[in-house]
Amino acid sequence: MRKTGSILEELNKISIDKDRNHVVESRAEHIIESAINLIDQINEYYSPDQSKDLTNRLLNSIKGKDTTKFSRGIKKIIKESQRDDYAD
Repeated sequence: MRKTGSILEELNKISIDKDRNHVVESRAEHIIESAINLIDQINEYYSPDQSKDLTNRLLNSIKGKDTTKFSRGIKKIIKESQRDDYAD
């Protein structure tokens, strides 16, 4: 009976690991696809210098687990844009 219980436990563990791995894979695919779409939008809407800065900030935000890095970049661009509007 002990071997049967052990086999059942192993089968359950495999099922749980497969589900967990599938969930992680699926979430990663969605996040990566969203990040690619965001980078495409950044490249479309911002100047090459701003685009490069924002893309680097995005990647560094993810790497450093710090959303404020990217937010600071957007706020910086907004301030620059407002300054340019007042200068005109």
